[in-house]
Amino acid sequence: MSPDDGSVRTIACPACGGTIAMRAAGYTVTLACEYCGTLIDAAHPDARIITRYHDMQATLAIPLGTRGTLRGVEWEAIGWMQRTDGWADWEEFLLFNPYAGYRWLIAQNGQWSFGRMLTAVPQRRGSDMIVDGRLFSRFYHGNVARVTRVAGEFYWRVKIGEEVRTSDYVRPGHMLSLEHDDREKNWTVGELLSGQEICAAFAVASPPMWLPGITPLAHQPSPFARRLKGWGPVAILSFIALLAMLVIFGRTMQPQGFAMTVTPDGPAISQTFGPIVLPMARQAMTVEVTTPGVEQGWVDVDVSFVDRSTQDSYDAYALNERYSGRDSDGYWSEGSRSQTLKVASLPAGTYDLVIDAQAHHWGGGSGTSSWSWDQSASSDRQPVELNLTVARGAQFASNFWMAAILILVPPLLMLILHIMFENARLVQKDDAAADADDWLKGMETP
Repeated sequence: MSPDDGSVRTIACPACGGTIAMRAAGYTVTLACEYCGTLIDAAHPDARIITRYHDMQATLAIPLGTRGTLRGVEWEAIGWMQRTDGWADWEEFLLFNPYAGYRWLIAQNGQWSFGRMLTAVPQRRGSDMIVDGRLFSRFYHGNVARVTRVAGEFYWRVKIGEEVRTSDYVRPGHMLSLEHDDREKNWTVGELLSGQEICAAFAVASPPMWLPGITPLAHQPSPFARRLKGWGPVAILSFIALLAMLVIFGRTMQPQGFAMTVTPDGPAISQTFGPIVLPMARQAMTVEVTTPGVEQGWVDVDVSFVDRSTQDSYDAYALNERYSGRDSDGYWSEGSRSQTLKVASLPAGTYDLVIDAQAHHWGGGSGTSSWSWDQSASSDRQPVELNLTVARGAQFASNFWMAAILILVPPLLMLILHIMFENARLVQKDDAAADADDWLKGMETP
């Protein structure tokens, strides 16, 4: 059957306006639009719609004909198309209001943008563009967008396979898009919508939370930048405050010195010093225990603060040791002759400091030392001096660092996630490599 055959005629699809050839005129009862899938009653004089968009309509996130309010204007979704540039797929809903005109609702990766068409060409600044005084940086250039599916009504005759060349410019939360072919150029500014806005307007699901592995939109601002900017200064100020507290409240005051001697491998020695008066309701204490003469051995030191009125005892333990010798690798030494003991909290009162100490020597060492005696020569062993310095106050560095970690971990985590997000976003850019300006822009909030 030739195209000029009298049985061939054309009708306009009442849904999308596409021209459809009806090759068996007079016989065909129903006709499916090749552009939008609408089922048409071909026998009706006005080509009445039997089923609008059929199965396609049921798959749309916003069924055509749905109305919703965005930015104080009630819009109706009248058209839909799916497009691809070979790298990504997205959907575009055409919204209409008889007083406000047309707008676009663009859906990609669960995110929604609200687009308005520009009537004036943006100003150019180098490779970037300016709209309403706001700078948009070039992101994509020279892509080709092709229509893969279409349904509904449009203000131009759109069809599957239609292609336009595109360029996109980005600022946080906004995208400026140029679409052009050999006949015309169209500029559109899209603004990323929050989950609350799109859900309230058209009852669609809120955008998913970004996770590593998900590709963000080119104009999607980092969800971690705002938190980082909010938590960062607080964390820094808190860290400085903690450091100041460590310096001010962690210093020791009013030291008192005590001394005693203990003989290696001799009997345990117990000695009481005092009084130590603590007027504050709660007081931390620091005890420095040094044994400068210990060599090839160790000294066990039990320290007790005993309340004279209640006989409550607060105990601590120190082990001072020192070993040295010489082997095939040369001289070696290990151990410490000094220990610092800390008691976190003592109630106010008058205390005795009770010290129990016992010294030991190690006979396996090599090399000359003051403690290299035989067991039988214990009577000739010289006593080891034990020095104690007791001071009010204590510096608990471990507590400080634990608190500092708890304060700094959230902003550090936000910083890591922000960097991962920006890497995933910027890798889509034409020149892929991010520069300093890109990272600064990534910290901006729309």
